Amino acid sequence: QLQFVESGGGLVQPGGSLRLSCAASGFTFDAYAIAWFRQAPGKEREGVSCISSSAGSTNYADSVKGRFTISRDNAKNTVYLQMNSLKPEDTAIYYCAAGYESPTALDVQAMCNSLKYEFAYWGQGTQVTVSS
Repeated sequence: QLQFVESGGGLVQPGGSLRLSCAASGFTFDAYAIAWFRQAPGKEREGVSCISSSAGSTNYADSVKGRFTISRDNAKNTVYLQMNSLKPEDTAIYYCAAGYESPTALDVQAMCNSLKYEFAYWGQGTQVTVSS
């Protein structure tokens, strides 16, 4: 049974921190790149961060660079997004998504930078609200 479950969202004051988790089961987790997306009310979904299957490549949107850190533990089939120095504009529903990464891919960093994966699996989303 395929599952992809986010957790860790909540209400936090500006300047605070949260750590989101995305736990997967039912597919070969370490063959997939994982990305975090977010969608705020009235706005389009945007890519936040990406990590390649081996964690050798990562990428961040300019808006979160230096504040967010993506990581993964393939032994636990889990990916994390550590979010520090949160701002009100980070308020959104955050989703994780998995895209298959071919072992013969030539430029994994470029793929992560441009989110050039077919994201077949999506989590249900977790709400992050940054407000005083």
